[in-house]
Amino acid sequence: MNWFFQFPEMGRSELREFKKSIDFAFRDFSRTYGENIENFFEPLLMFLVWFEKLFINTPWPIIIAGILLLAWLGSRSISILIGTLISFLLIGYFGMWEDTMSTLAIILVATILCISIGIPTGIAMARSDRVQIIVLPILDVMQTIPSFVYLIPVVMLLGIGKVPGLIAVCIYAIPPVVRLTNLGIRLVDKAVLEAADSFGANYWQKLFGVQMPLALPTIFAGINQTIMMALAMVVIASMIGVKGLGLPVLRAVSNQYLALGLMNGLAIVVLAIIFDRVTQKFGLRMQKYRKEIKD
Repeated sequence: MNWFFQFPEMGRSELREFKKSIDFAFRDFSRTYGENIENFFEPLLMFLVWFEKLFINTPWPIIIAGILLLAWLGSRSISILIGTLISFLLIGYFGMWEDTMSTLAIILVATILCISIGIPTGIAMARSDRVQIIVLPILDVMQTIPSFVYLIPVVMLLGIGKVPGLIAVCIYAIPPVVRLTNLGIRLVDKAVLEAADSFGANYWQKLFGVQMPLALPTIFAGINQTIMMALAMVVIASMIGVKGLGLPVLRAVSNQYLALGLMNGLAIVVLAIIFDRVTQKFGLRMQKYRKEIKD
């Protein structure tokens, strides 16, 4: 009976020892390999700094012209084009241009990283059920764990700065593109694949000539969600030294500056709406393309 009543206290003592062992092990790991990990991410930091400076130092008419061109190529919509132009002109007029360019730089780099890692991972999941069984729980953890939890080891390893913020954004934003790439490839009609087999297509020809084009609308839906989730992490990433629109929002929360918080928050919303509308329009065009192929 005494053991029964002492059991909760015994469990707490074991838990304390377990926590200490994890803390000491991770501290030793960070001290031993921290510098090597920082050197590994150094090229990424240099690219991110260069990309951010490129956006900030380029004259604003050129930046707006480039954004409008991409918006037109993606959406082919005059209304989206006019809305994008007015939005960026207002952002510049209210003095948020530099922060917006910093945010745009980290979001684009994060999206490129998520796409370059997520799409091959989704393809591997679609190709192998075993890979899918392994990766799905990891994606579940990445989507459900609070961002502040994985910020702790990232900051302990890499300190405060752009790269830890970029990694945090990628961890939070990459699951949709992985899941929807896997789903899009798996949903390709079996009859289409059988027709490709009858013409003697090998695996790679079927993948890049049949499955990927037909799965593009679903993949672009994943890219759309990845961009939205990356923008949602802007404010949290500012807590570990990432410049951009999230930093004034964080300052506004700390000092109760309502106008500052609202203006920069609305700028983030404007970016999210522009990205969302353009990628959605592009996805719809891909959907029409897929229907034409089926017909």
